[in-house]
Amino acid sequence: MTHNAWRRAAVVLIFLAVTLGIALGVWAVGYRQALGSLRERGESDLALTVDRLTGQLQRYQDLAVLMATHPELTRLDTRAARQRAGQLLLGAADRTTALNLIYLSPEGEVLAQAHPIALTEQALARFRTGPIFQRALNGALGTGIGLYSPEGVRSYVFAAPNYAVGQGVRGVLVVAVDMDHVERAWLGQRPVVYFTDAQGRVFATSRSELVAWREVTGEYVRPEGTRVAIDRARVGAHDIWRADLGDYIPNPALRLTRDLPQIGMRATALIDETTAARLAILQAAVAALVMLSFGAVIYWATERRRVLARANAQLETRVAARTAELSGANMMLRREVTERQEAEAALKRAQAELVQAGKLSALGQMSAGLSHELNQPLMAIRQFAENGTLLLSRGKPEQAAGNLSRIEELAGRMGRIIRNLRAFARQESEPARRVDLVQVIEAALEMTEARLAKDAITLDWQPPAAAVPAMAGDVRLTQVMVNLITNAADAMSGRAERRLAITLTAAPRPTIRVADTGSGIAQPEHIFDPFYSTKEVGASEGMGLGLSISYGMVQSFGGTIRGRNRSGCGAVFTVELRPVAKDLAAE
Repeated sequence: MTHNAWRRAAVVLIFLAVTLGIALGVWAVGYRQALGSLRERGESDLALTVDRLTGQLQRYQDLAVLMATHPELTRLDTRAARQRAGQLLLGAADRTTALNLIYLSPEGEVLAQAHPIALTEQALARFRTGPIFQRALNGALGTGIGLYSPEGVRSYVFAAPNYAVGQGVRGVLVVAVDMDHVERAWLGQRPVVYFTDAQGRVFATSRSELVAWREVTGEYVRPEGTRVAIDRARVGAHDIWRADLGDYIPNPALRLTRDLPQIGMRATALIDETTAARLAILQAAVAALVMLSFGAVIYWATERRRVLARANAQLETRVAARTAELSGANMMLRREVTERQEAEAALKRAQAELVQAGKLSALGQMSAGLSHELNQPLMAIRQFAENGTLLLSRGKPEQAAGNLSRIEELAGRMGRIIRNLRAFARQESEPARRVDLVQVIEAALEMTEARLAKDAITLDWQPPAAAVPAMAGDVRLTQVMVNLITNAADAMSGRAERRLAITLTAAPRPTIRVADTGSGIAQPEHIFDPFYSTKEVGASEGMGLGLSISYGMVQSFGGTIRGRNRSGCGAVFTVELRPVAKDLAAE
């Protein structure tokens, strides 16, 4: 092998080593960033699950406090009085799905209960001397994990004292919560979440196979005593666990914890880590591919020039000069073609990513308002539930039924908001299909309702009586409408009159018009150019890409979008779409 060959081989090896180092660096950085995003989503999901559990237990706590002072529980010195008290407790248990309601004397004697359960004397003795019952005897509300029933049902217990005037505590009402019923609403959901008691035993979980497992230092212990080792790894501030806990438990997993002193438990979430690893590997592969492509082009150009130089040395001076000129031009043309092809591919990817970024940016701007829209129904639901419980305890079921109807309406509203958000955030890659423009506009208005209310914008929108079909993409068209509505709201900021008018016509082509009373368009011919914006430079509201993205999306399913100034003040944007073909309309 010649000296030049050895030198070329050494350069190639050094380049491959540098490429490997860059790829590993990109993987490490990308992996940590992906774990950070995964942790944020996981903490949000964990907080939601914790709020759901504590909210469900709160209902039973309120039941215990309110029922403890019921007049039927005041005097239970006769058999008939105890039977009436048992019927009262049975009715309350049936209405609230409680596992059992038991009224005990200060000595721990069972005076009345909703469901007769044959608990052993040892179990009752442990409960009498336990902290839950003793706290109730001291005049406070006792809470904690209760005894397992003979049928093996897990229960969480609330013990509320019943005071006698001048005599202290004369009885304790115990409300046992069926944890199987509480878990049913979020069983099987992601991520995997479980709640452990002070001994590390899994008491409640979204995966039933983890019930009664114990989490101890460095391992999990199954109910039958077998142990599963935990391989822990620390990646920055993230805790990665590897343990074979079952087919439906992620392994490896990002572990998040949250202490819940109000219920005496700790919440743990296990989030699938493989998505972060795959994303980091993909980023490293792209970096390596770019480096290798760059190196291959350089190597090919170098080798090509070397071969041409050797050939040119054998030719006459004139032919050699001409050949070198043509070779250089040819190489430049090929490089330009390659660069243009790569630029076109990068442009397509950037356009798809820009559309998704526009949706995520819109969701970020609307997050505060949407949180308010969700928080109001939640507070109202809690208030109606508390009032309903009080009405039931007072024997007013008709008024309580009205509260339940209001709760159902508020829950339906929250469900619609969440469905719209999930549909808006997903990526849509299907071609244009038949969509109902009325539903698209309603979804966009529901997501921007908080913004319109915040800016005191009057909405003029009268939906047609019948559906107006058109050929479009459901998610993409919703994004276009959200962009137009938020742009109109921005344009009307600080104006005395703020009015937004949306009209929808079906003939001759399905057409949507969005008109505002804002400041109008300074340069209508440039409104769909990228980075054109009427906002101040550096403003946080946008970068001038919303209308450009909307223009591309409307054109992608065969429609047109135009913008112009209105007579007087404001602007109006018109979106025309393809009508549905007759064979599709008949479906």
